[in-house]
Amino acid sequence: MTRSILIYAALLAAAALALQWIEYQYMIRAFTTELYIVLIGIAFTVLGLWLGRTLTPARRAPEFVLNDAALRSLKITKREHAVLEQLASGQSNKEIASALHVSPNTVKTHIAKLYEKLEVSQRVQAVQKAKDLQLIP
Repeated sequence: MTRSILIYAALLAAAALALQWIEYQYMIRAFTTELYIVLIGIAFTVLGLWLGRTLTPARRAPEFVLNDAALRSLKITKREHAVLEQLASGQSNKEIASALHVSPNTVKTHIAKLYEKLEVSQRVQAVQKAKDLQLIP
């Protein structure tokens, strides 16, 4: 019983392979022009992508220049600026306090003063406005 199943499976696999081969041969003869057009299109696409990456110089991000005038006009202290940089990196009050070696209440005070000076009410707004004013990269 097992032997007959294996024989039938082998014959079925051979028949499927033969049909696939015949279909492949037919496709090559019937669609020769279209096949060449597709292959040429793929080749030129790959060539274009490769040349584009090779010949185009990589863009450099502009270097960050701190806007000292905005810092002075807003009267942002060095410590508040340090807190603002930590805020921009997404740290919590406790993480900022730990990094700057101050208490979390001091960080809350600095953040409240930053909100007041930047005329915002949320962290995201403070970071966005600081980026717009070039206070942080």
